Amino acid sequence: MGLFKRNGAGSEVQGERKIAKTELEANDASRGGVYLFFLAVFAVGFLVPFLLTLAFASPLTVAASVAVGFLAATSVRIAPHWERVAILRLGKFNRIAGPGLYCCIPFVEYAAIHVDQRITTASFSAEAALTADLVPVDVDAILFWMVWDAEKACLEVENYPKAVLRSAQTAMRDVIGQLNLADISTRRKQIDRDLEEMLGKKCEQWGVTVISVEIRDIMIPQELQDALSKEAQAERERNARIILAEVEKDISEMFVEAAEVYDRNPRAMKLRAMNLAYEGAKDSKGVLLAPSSLADGFNVGKLDLGE
Repeated sequence: MGLFKRNGAGSEVQGERKIAKTELEANDASRGGVYLFFLAVFAVGFLVPFLLTLAFASPLTVAASVAVGFLAATSVRIAPHWERVAILRLGKFNRIAGPGLYCCIPFVEYAAIHVDQRITTASFSAEAALTADLVPVDVDAILFWMVWDAEKACLEVENYPKAVLRSAQTAMRDVIGQLNLADISTRRKQIDRDLEEMLGKKCEQWGVTVISVEIRDIMIPQELQDALSKEAQAERERNARIILAEVEKDISEMFVEAAEVYDRNPRAMKLRAMNLAYEGAKDSKGVLLAPSSLADGFNVGKLDLGE
């Protein structure tokens, strides 16, 4: 866990980790081919009338050639394989075009919006979200989603990427507010599933499918981190003392059983004493001092006579 603080001026405190900002990941796909096709169509549309009127070339014919090239370039277009284009005719939705080659009627139809139908990743965060036990936590997560119906995405919501992110933030706060702090860390997978279900129901009407939600980090205030650390240490020490007491209890019971055996047979006690003397002297280079009663135990003859 980490901590994110700001000073009075709103700048970040150096040396402390911050949560990720809510933002869409940059799209690295190149549209160079689309622009080159536009230039190629413009060039063809310009050269054909210009060459036909080359014999009586004038500024007017050059302007007319430029206009023809521009109309040709805006009428014949291409869309990448992963892209769909919403075409409006006189302000009304007409069709979804793409991928590949599509045409628009000049001054009547135009491409209103380009919809990327690949899986999109977006990082979002819920800062100072209150848990059920009123503890503020900062949650950092990643959302995986895609547009499956380009028509709904264009017509049902003004800006569907922002709408998805705002819905994710709201859903995150709702889910966090139903759990205690102790349950958040142990129920991450359940939180992911709950968020995915909540967002899926809301975004489906926009033509958007939420594939998965993954929580990356949960951060709590530093003061609470110290308290939780002390609580965890106390709990570990308590468990260690309980285990030690149980071991001592087991050892004492074994000592009682051994005492009963020695009490029933004195020879066993003498043999034990001899074994202890041997264990104490075998690795020592000094002299072992033992009472005379222990020395009597080495008299084998007495042991055989039962004395």
